[in-house]
Amino acid sequence: MKITRLTTYHAAPRWLFLKVETDEGVTGWGEPVVEGRARTVEAAVHELGDYLVGQDPARINDLWQVLYRGGFYRGGAVFMSAIAGIDQALWDIKGKALGVPVYQLLGGLVRDRMKTYRWVGGDRPDDLVEQIDGYRGLGFDTFKFNATAELRLVDSPRAVDAALARVAAVRDAFGDTVDFGVDFHGRVGAPMARVLLRELEPYKPLFVEEPVLPEQAEHYPRLAAATAIPLAAGERMYSRFEFKQVLQAGGLAILQPDLSHAGGISECVKIAAMAEAHDVALAPHCPLGPVALAACLQVDFVAHNAMLQEQSIGIHYNQGADLLDYVLNREDFACDEGGHIRALPRPGLGVEIDEERLRRAHANPPDWRNPLWRHADGSVAEW
Repeated sequence: MKITRLTTYHAAPRWLFLKVETDEGVTGWGEPVVEGRARTVEAAVHELGDYLVGQDPARINDLWQVLYRGGFYRGGAVFMSAIAGIDQALWDIKGKALGVPVYQLLGGLVRDRMKTYRWVGGDRPDDLVEQIDGYRGLGFDTFKFNATAELRLVDSPRAVDAALARVAAVRDAFGDTVDFGVDFHGRVGAPMARVLLRELEPYKPLFVEEPVLPEQAEHYPRLAAATAIPLAAGERMYSRFEFKQVLQAGGLAILQPDLSHAGGISECVKIAAMAEAHDVALAPHCPLGPVALAACLQVDFVAHNAMLQEQSIGIHYNQGADLLDYVLNREDFACDEGGHIRALPRPGLGVEIDEERLRRAHANPPDWRNPLWRHADGSVAEW
């Protein structure tokens, strides 16, 4: 079998799909994208495609090394996201060619179903109680929301009180019947992170995500020593080499690699094993589309330390299309009581893409950009 062509499709809300074709008619799908920079990653995918056409797609390990080590400059969001989508598609081809799900090729199931959670509240967190109440009616009991909107490096007690009021309202409304993670989203600098973590402790969040920017990772162990709340991070780390450094330094209780950013299935299986060796849990980041989620689930079902899976049904970014709109086998992604997804039964990644609908979407896709925020004094704020 030889790779013959790579085709990319842009689609609402902010996704990029990759189709890898072979001379034996077996095709694989991937999702190589950086949110807001889809066309940049698309260019990288097609540049890397020169290494792939004419090659045997079954040699995933060798092809991954070629894509990673074949260029003198490597790593980073763009290159690793391009490799990630290609890697997903190669695993999809291998599983389909052999007639088994990818998790069988990775050693088989360690669990029968995977817990997922729902996003609520939007970029500027609001209406948390109402949204959680609606999703509880669908059977979900675990959620995540942003802690704050813009926050200055050192901000006023009013900003802290506003964040606490939102969290308190959720705990007051639902007691211990729900779990929730609180996302600082890199908006919180180290001085305010320490304050917010201390004040949030009585509300017992499941975790705090990106307590500071990944550029400030040296603060993870210091913040962890000052709080009982588990700290999570990883969506803006792109290889096992970056994760190696934070695991060695300590401080994180949960790693959140993104299967569309951190080198795909091949790399994230290694990252999961590294985390397990450090007694750190895995909760893959995935506010993206169905191929990315399917790839995440393949890793979740073979990683013993996987504890929670993000998924984007109804997420506030999904304007123009939702998670399963381009999926033919939607029933395989149905969540049971408690928000679990069972092991995807179909070969490969386990997702069947509605290519005709995708083609129509590709004819007029949006160029999504994340908001550009500014503080009251006019300086740029972290989004």
